[in-house]
Amino acid sequence: MADHLEASVTLPSDPASVSAARTFVIGILGEWGLPADTEVADTVRLIVSELATNSVQHTFGQSPTFTVDMALDRDEQLRIGVTDSHPRFPKRLPAAVQQDNGRGMVIIRWLTAECGGKLSVRPTREGGKTVSIVLPWTVPAVPAEPVPTAAQQPEP
Repeated sequence: MADHLEASVTLPSDPASVSAARTFVIGILGEWGLPADTEVADTVRLIVSELATNSVQHTFGQSPTFTVDMALDRDEQLRIGVTDSHPRFPKRLPAAVQQDNGRGMVIIRWLTAECGGKLSVRPTREGGKTVSIVLPWTVPAVPAEPVPTAAQQPEP
């Protein structure tokens, strides 16, 4: 595989775009060798869903779009960032907060750490922000073809 791969999509800040963001990311991961039916793909799907949902819900109409950027470096680390043009950073709530919403960043932080990754939030030059995760890249090995046993060998 190449030393560096990138993919990006910009979507409208609309609830329907959350599904489109998940579909985009899972499709790219598949192109890069990570099957959609793996635990890692499920985790990434959930993280992207939370990031995109946060971008749509918490920009209060001040960010007409959000962008999902992906990069794979030397088959070692996967970076995914969601950028919007709203200047407010996500609030850091403790995991024990009892409320119906507002726990997206807690979930993202926990899932990212569980995978051995890191979460960061940084401002953009345009006044918005990018929430990024970096995860170790681990593609499951493709099972080798079974070697026939003596009982399964065809007769000469």
